[in-house]
Amino acid sequence: MLHSMADRTRTPHSARDTDRDPASRPTVLVVEDEPALLALLRYNLESEGYRVLEAKNGEEGLTLIRETKPDLVLLDWMLPELSGLEICRQIRRDPKTRNLPIVMLTARGEESDRVRGLDSGADDYIAKPFSPGELAARIRAVLRRIRPALAGETLIWGDLAMDLAAHRATRGGRELRLGPTEFRLLRHFLEHPGRVLSRDQLLDAVWGRDVEVEQRTVDVHIRRLRKALNGTAEHDIIRTVRSAGYSLEMRAE
Repeated sequence: MLHSMADRTRTPHSARDTDRDPASRPTVLVVEDEPALLALLRYNLESEGYRVLEAKNGEEGLTLIRETKPDLVLLDWMLPELSGLEICRQIRRDPKTRNLPIVMLTARGEESDRVRGLDSGADDYIAKPFSPGELAARIRAVLRRIRPALAGETLIWGDLAMDLAAHRATRGGRELRLGPTEFRLLRHFLEHPGRVLSRDQLLDAVWGRDVEVEQRTVDVHIRRLRKALNGTAEHDIIRTVRSAGYSLEMRAE
């Protein structure tokens, strides 16, 4: 059963979980209408190193998904107004969210219910009651399968590798000379490969929401990052999307 905050024995976490800048942590959106369970889920997920967003009904959940683009949705089946199954279907129908990882929570434990949940688009299904350890393991497994960059201390894409513990990045074995801001930029791109990130999104993730920085500052640091990334005969892996932002190209030569 999901532990209370007073009873839970916390598992030691690596530095990548407890010391991360909150803006760079994987974001989990919890859509749950029961306040007590919502509070416990937040506590346990934050203890595991995740940034947590909350929605108390389906409509609010869909709005937050479109506005914040979380890394994973933890979705209750039984919700007021709009069920978890219908939210799953809407997420999968939208080209902008169809690849969003979804873990469904429900008190329904029958095989037929699990099949319905998975058929609606959920990536995994957890029947209540469940332990914090099981929940954390299921989320890690889904992220490892669907978004591998968020599951470990080394981010790898094509010939790019970033060792978060050693704070080093390489391309094709060549060590990249990156300033702190360029390192954070590259990390954010590696955690969201193929996603077009607007200048505002990059400002929030890399500089922080409370810092006053002009949008053109992003362009300056993108140029510096490109200069560090692109050596002789290497193609430019950062794509400029006119009027939208930047993305890390999915193809790797």
